[in-house]
Amino acid sequence: MKSLGIYYHPSFSRKSYMTIGNRLRDFPEALEELLKKPNVQLFESPRVSEELILKVHAPEMLKMVARDRLCSTAYESVGGVVAAMEDLAKGKIDRAFCFIGAGGHHSGYNHFWGACCFNDVVIAITQVRAISPWRRFAIVDTDAHHGDGTRQLTANDREVLHLCFCGTDYTSPDGTKIDVDVYRLGWHGDVNRQYVEKVRGVLPLIPRFQPDLLIWYYGFDTHQDDYGSLGLTEPAYFEICDLMLSVSQEWHVPLQVVLGGGSLPHLATATIPEIIRRLAER
Repeated sequence: MKSLGIYYHPSFSRKSYMTIGNRLRDFPEALEELLKKPNVQLFESPRVSEELILKVHAPEMLKMVARDRLCSTAYESVGGVVAAMEDLAKGKIDRAFCFIGAGGHHSGYNHFWGACCFNDVVIAITQVRAISPWRRFAIVDTDAHHGDGTRQLTANDREVLHLCFCGTDYTSPDGTKIDVDVYRLGWHGDVNRQYVEKVRGVLPLIPRFQPDLLIWYYGFDTHQDDYGSLGLTEPAYFEICDLMLSVSQEWHVPLQVVLGGGSLPHLATATIPEIIRRLAER
């Protein structure tokens, strides 16, 4: 069995950034049985340093985030993603699941929106490159919205493969930044199948890229009941998880799952434990 680290902070369940209910109200209790597995360990997400944040963001971002009430968990959210990626790079764990209280992929150099305060994944990549030989990273973003902040920060970085499932079709000249239009699928009755096939279709790009780490930015805001609805239901997320695991296992690449958007507590409880179970048992 692969060793799995889960990164979580109690503030994520008390001060969730979503205003429609508290999406993580059932956690960590919903993981009770999973945490009994010998290969699963729960870590408390530490607070990221301002010094590390400023390696990615403009200084004014610190004040902007401090003024935004939806960013009260921003430092711990980034800290957990950084800690998980460091542990993966050091070989302490094989896989990671990172809870967050504030998002990351809409955060650029000197701006943010959508309660994405600091760019957790890019900050973590910056840190891991400084402390390990890892250089190449593949990001698969299946959140409902375009990861514009991540795209801005990695636009000129040929060692980051960014695959974003959003509302346009685009491929950068160097082939490392790709958007796949999935918005129109919401009008079809078999949206789960079509969406999963869109993901499956680009997966061959990952082994060709030969990343040191595969990152899945998982948002359940695409669910038919949530605010970014593309008509998906729970089985689609489990199929995508299995695809990520297949690539990770076949090509011996560690896998890090970072929680993205989604507001409804019952969807968090219906999907996150099952995704973690698959990470722990496959």
